[in-house]
Amino acid sequence: MTNISQSIDAKTPPLYSVRLFDRRTGQVHRVNGAPLLALSREPQAAAASLLEGRDPALWEARIEPLATRTHP
Repeated sequence: MTNISQSIDAKTPPLYSVRLFDRRTGQVHRVNGAPLLALSREPQAAAASLLEGRDPALWEARIEPLATRTHP
């Protein structure tokens, strides 16, 4: 297993959660019972990837910024 460390500074883009919702039920899409969730610093690309090959009339990608802790 490889552990890659990345320095986070003021120039690092914020992190977003991207979830896929079924428009028919209003519920998040689940895989083996777990909600499908992508974490990304490029949320539009992640949303496009989740929606690839899916009917946009039936599926919706929702993007939400994740709260980040700041230190004074």
